[in-house]
Amino acid sequence: REAEARYEIALENYIKAIQIESRALGEIVVNQIIPCCIEYQNKLITNVKGLKEIGIDTKTPVDILKQISEGIDKLIGLNKEMFDLRVKGNELTNAKKQAALYCDKVKPLMDEMRDITDNLEGIVDDELWPLPKYREMLFSK
Repeated sequence: REAEARYEIALENYIKAIQIESRALGEIVVNQIIPCCIEYQNKLITNVKGLKEIGIDTKTPVDILKQISEGIDKLIGLNKEMFDLRVKGNELTNAKKQAALYCDKVKPLMDEMRDITDNLEGIVDDELWPLPKYREMLFSK
């Protein structure tokens, strides 16, 4: 019985940790990442319009705009899916099933959101990015 009780506590701790991490990730994406990406998109749109006004037709800013738009769309969809899975997980009464849902469904979504955000981090202007970038953390004094 003692081992089962410890196992149950470990599952509950795991569930709570993933819940907290996924909520924090969702808030960071919605409140920081997406707004800075949109701000950078707006700068690029202004750039593209200016280039066209003077007769320069370039695909580079447009390609970057597409990459950012796709990243934003994916993040919004994955965040919604992650939220829905958390709601579903909260309805479960069996800790083992709840932990399995978080492990098998929520955690992979978090990883995918992280990959998309990492890609956007490499695209968006450093001055607009709201969080420290990896290279800044690795090479800061």
